[in-house]
This record gives sequence, C-alpha cells and structure tokens, in this order.
Amino acid sequence: MLVEKNVPLEACNTFHIVAKALSLVRVRSQADVQAVLASPEWAAAPKFVLGGGSNIVLTGDVKPLVLKVEIQGRQRVQETAKAHIVEAGAGEDWHEFVAWTLAQGYPGLENMALIPGTVGASPVQNVGAYGVELQDRFESLDAIDLHTGQVFTLNAAQCAFGYRDSVFKHGAGAPAPVGGHQTVGLKDRALILRVRFALPKVWKPVLGYADLDKKMAEHQCSSPTAQQIFDWVCEIRRAKLPNPQLIGNAGSFFKNPTVSPEQCADIIAREPRVVHYHLADGSVKLAAGWLIDACGWKGKSVGNAGVYDKQALVLVNRGGATGGEVMTLAKAIQTSVYERFGILLEPEPVVV
Repeated sequence: MLVEKNVPLEACNTFHIVAKALSLVRVRSQADVQAVLASPEWAAAPKFVLGGGSNIVLTGDVKPLVLKVEIQGRQRVQETAKAHIVEAGAGEDWHEFVAWTLAQGYPGLENMALIPGTVGASPVQNVGAYGVELQDRFESLDAIDLHTGQVFTLNAAQCAFGYRDSVFKHGAGAPAPVGGHQTVGLKDRALILRVRFALPKVWKPVLGYADLDKKMAEHQCSSPTAQQIFDWVCEIRRAKLPNPQLIGNAGSFFKNPTVSPEQCADIIAREPRVVHYHLADGSVKLAAGWLIDACGWKGKSVGNAGVYDKQALVLVNRGGATGGEVMTLAKAIQTSVYERFGILLEPEPVVV
C-alpha cells in the first residue's frame, strides 16, 4: 500500500481549487481498501472518499486520509426478461460509461449524458437530467464498510434515493427514511466499489423537456433514437454549461427548490414569469437558476468566483478562486433569493 504525501488536488476537483491532500491512497481494487483498514497507522484515521471531484468545494487542505477511487471495469453481468444488467467500477468516468452502454446496444442512460463525475459518485447524488434520474435505472451496488472492512450490497430501496439525495449523504446520526423505516446513514462510513444498472430491453425515449422538443423540431424527428437523444443532450449541455476542463465549476450549484402550490401561487402573483414545474405529488419545483438570475447575479463575481454568464445556476472559478470565495458567493446568492422569494436555496456540492 502506497501512501502519497502532500498530493496537489487542483486536477482532482472540477472547480480547480488549489489545495492538497496531506495523505492519499489510490484505490484501484477492494484489496486496496482492505489494506488501509488492516494498517495499524491508518485503520482508525479519519478518511475522505474522493471520486471525480465534480461535486465538492475544497476550502483548504484535506487532513483526513484521502481514498482516491480509481476502480475500473465495465461489463454486462446478467440478462433478465426485461433488462440488461450492466456493471461499472466506481472509478469509471460517468459520461464515458453512458457512451459505452449505447455502443453495446443497451440504451436507457442517454438523457444523463455529459454529467461530470464518476460512476461511484452517481448514486451518492442520485444524478439526473432531462427526465431521467439514476434511481430509474439503478439495480444495485457493492460497497465496503470503512470501519469493519465488510463488503455489502444495497438495492434501490436501501439507498434511500431522493432528489439529489441518498443514504450516502446522511451521517449515522441522521437516519434516512427507507420504505417508511429508518436506516443508518452511510456518509463517511462506506466506499462504493461497483454499481449495476438495469437497462430496459424494451426502450422508450424519455422526452417532454423544452430543449429536447426544440431539437426534435429542428431535426424534424418525432421518434428519436437513443443515440440521437445522447447527441442532443450533449449539444444542449455544451451550449449551456461551461466545460470544467476549461472553466472550473461543479455543474449545478443549487438544488431546484420544491414548494407547495400555495407558495408557488404567491410567487407567481409577484413574479408571473417564474419558471416552475408541477410534480406528480402535487408540489411544484421552481427553477433555481431563474430565481438567481431574477436577483441579478448572472455574470457577477465575488473575488475570483463568479456566476456563469450563460447559466445562473452554475458558479465558476474565473482563475485562482479559493473555496472561501466560492462559498462567500454562494451565501450571498442564498441571501438575495431568500430576501426576494422567501426560499432558501440548498447547495448541491459537498463543502470540504
């Protein structure tokens, strides 16, 4: 087991914030984790699991032992009457995995193309885009307990998926609801090794979003293939969102808030143009980007951290931004939106 010291993390987080890991182990197999847990020096040490770094804001050097997940591998592991079960190592790039599934003839993930990050991080955040969330295609995952070294498997119910939420975002002191019961949170307790997806044999396109409707009209195509949807989603995201390889960012910085119909009606009475979506449970989801834009933040900066000029939901590193500057900007935006709309936006990234 090789423990690297004072490892620069600028290339390991998509915000490109300058920081370092005081100690870091590259996890390329289950055995690597077990070696750490068997080490007298590191077994009881605090640990921080790092995937693609696409959903974190580093506010300083990372003192816990960083477990950099780099487990590779993609394969179809099973076939059922209704689905192909495909598996990927937690260190696989998410977008490359989505592209691979299509190349193999297993559609179903195309709406989630170009989401940054790794496969292992996708269940943590319950990633989603254009009408499809990870939970819609999830089959199971394998993880390892960072206290005991035991490997365990979780199904969808046990992962307690919610909107950009899962059991992996809740600590042991904050139980997460699963099927009406409570299960202990796994934040800082588990490292995901492999994730499996059930991709339907009878595939139907998931449409209904304005951007996809525009693409269908533009191409005069009413029944797009999975590959066409994949290509369109990539085009849409590239037009709206900055490439993290060129401009540091963590994608959507805030969750879209959900309000009651009464709250929505009150906001519409004051702001008739507010972008909103009615949900199946009767609640209403508001577009956080619209709320931020309405408060005049698009293109504004605090130090070297700024709001992307094409999409107010994205905060960017304009060059040399610190995690402190990013969070100062985020808190100023939260205050503006709360004062105007009475809604407290919740950040998506983990602050370290």
